[in-house]
Amino acid sequence: MKNKKEKVYTFIGSNNLYLAIKSCGWKLDFARFYIYLRDKYRVEKSFIFIGYLPGNESLYTYLQKAGYIVVFKPTLFYMDFVNYLERKVGKRQK
Repeated sequence: MKNKKEKVYTFIGSNNLYLAIKSCGWKLDFARFYIYLRDKYRVEKSFIFIGYLPGNESLYTYLQKAGYIVVFKPTLFYMDFVNYLERKVGKRQK
């Protein structure tokens, strides 16, 4: 019987990773982190779970180009934040 190749996937909660890295006073290069996971642990797929916010499309594109499979989580908005987004991005559509 052949040895089956083990499949390794990562499931990353972006907020947890961000807060942990920030608490250490570091900055994370997501592209290099993906390469590290791939080379060191032979990760085949790396899923990153992130809340969708209008205006962050360039971040999502960057993560996809780096190799991550981006999964959007539901995002809760507080009214202060909704007002901030309206000023930043434009009026919300009803």
